[in-house]
Amino acid sequence: MQNPNLQKIEQLWYKLYPNQKHKLHKLIDFLNSKKDSITYSPDDKLWYKKGLVYSCYVDLFAGNFQNMKNKLDYLQDLGVTILWLLPILESPMKDQGFDISDYYKVRDELGGNESFFEFVELAHQKGIKILFDVAINHTSIEHPWFQDAKKSKNSKYRDYYIWSPTDQKYSQARLLFKGMVNSNWTYNPETQDYYFHRFYEIQPDLNYKNPDVLIEMIKIFTFWKEHGVDGFRMDAAPFLWKEEGTNCENLIQTHWILKIFRASLDYLKEGTALIAEANQPPKEVVAYFGESDECHVAYHFPVMPKIFLSIAEGDPNYIIDTLSEKVTPSIPKDCQWFVFLRCHDELTLEFVEPKEREKMLKYYLLDPRWNFREGEGIAGRLYNQMNKDYKKVLLAYSVLFSLHGTPINYFGDEIAMENNEEFYKKMTELTGYKDSRYFNRGPFDEEKMHKALNDPKSDSYKVFHGIKEMLTIKRENEDLFHIQPTYQNINGIFKVTRQKENKTLTIYNNLTQDTKTIENITLQPYQYKWQITKQ
Repeated sequence: MQNPNLQKIEQLWYKLYPNQKHKLHKLIDFLNSKKDSITYSPDDKLWYKKGLVYSCYVDLFAGNFQNMKNKLDYLQDLGVTILWLLPILESPMKDQGFDISDYYKVRDELGGNESFFEFVELAHQKGIKILFDVAINHTSIEHPWFQDAKKSKNSKYRDYYIWSPTDQKYSQARLLFKGMVNSNWTYNPETQDYYFHRFYEIQPDLNYKNPDVLIEMIKIFTFWKEHGVDGFRMDAAPFLWKEEGTNCENLIQTHWILKIFRASLDYLKEGTALIAEANQPPKEVVAYFGESDECHVAYHFPVMPKIFLSIAEGDPNYIIDTLSEKVTPSIPKDCQWFVFLRCHDELTLEFVEPKEREKMLKYYLLDPRWNFREGEGIAGRLYNQMNKDYKKVLLAYSVLFSLHGTPINYFGDEIAMENNEEFYKKMTELTGYKDSRYFNRGPFDEEKMHKALNDPKSDSYKVFHGIKEMLTIKRENEDLFHIQPTYQNINGIFKVTRQKENKTLTIYNNLTQDTKTIENITLQPYQYKWQITKQ
């Protein structure tokens, strides 16, 4: 009887490519040739449902992978179990590595492939899983495929990209970088036509209507899986398939492609997690889990601004409503949400009501230069956005850790790092884009780290040790965190309860500026308390 993963691949393949049987055989032959060479597999297949994800740029956090080895003890001490490495592959770095020019090569300035492989092995020894970014929707214009494709309409790689004699095709596809990119098409003088791109013009979209592109991407995933990578964050996942007369987002063919990725990796050996970077409402995003046969993990974008709004107005209902079934449908048992306060991107306001957007801009746009996409987001570091109030920073973390899902910490936020003016100016000059996200993409502050570890009076110390204390409780009671919690708003206190047999964890988050008493516990303004009781 045929393997169920191969059956799934075949079934979906013919939906996408009805007349490409020989290409299907090419893919299956490749998978069979690699099946015995995959030696590593995580012991716990649900590793992505536990602990803390730490997200960082290697160059900005440590310089290179040799130095990253020395940071593993720091990460382990904090409570990190998963390391999400922002783009590390070969790139001209016009979009901080999301413009990939070689999918098989770690950038030389980071130490190259061998240094990376050594680092992965050491991280695994310390119980830390590794996932990294792969831009699956587009390449850099400097990728050899595009360099060849743009020279001639007869290029071998011409159909790896999307071309049109006019800039009118796919007219319903929205502009993702409003205010920075004015069209999804850019003219190519060499062949006197246009190429399609959903992001910057330096990032031409791949053409998944060509089965060779899909096969190439599976080969790329397989290469890194062979070398111990535990998971892949698939950047810009919703945009893979383009169809005239649609907005070219979340199309059924995109889901078929992702299911083929999943079935291919599972056929080789289960345990590699696929993470969908789908900046969409949860009702759209849940489709990316499929029936536990597509992505293992997706990001819960809409809850992020609601945490900020709840703290600004002392009202937990913003969070509770967003996590209710009417906004966030239930997901398959083996799947997981990643939840977060901040990331390498902006604090997105795409999923808030217009009135809520106005409020968010009033509360948190403390500098007009932090404005991103004409009011659709606010860039900047968490510490800056919380007006350098460490109590609010820790409260935000307590709320985050209260939620169902695996939390992400963006590098430096754990030591109250601040916006980096110098980096913003440098990158603006280098790229020509006034991209406000560069404020929160500056290098790791070693001085603040030293304070976080050694100076009890500093905000850095208070934030770091407050986070570490919460994560210790979380780690010691991991069984409780697999249980769906109960969320309550009690007079401005966000009360979150988890119960299993004779043990209960209650987290009280006072989101208000007033002193409150609840169940004989007095909470100062913006104070939180975690309490374990045993019967």
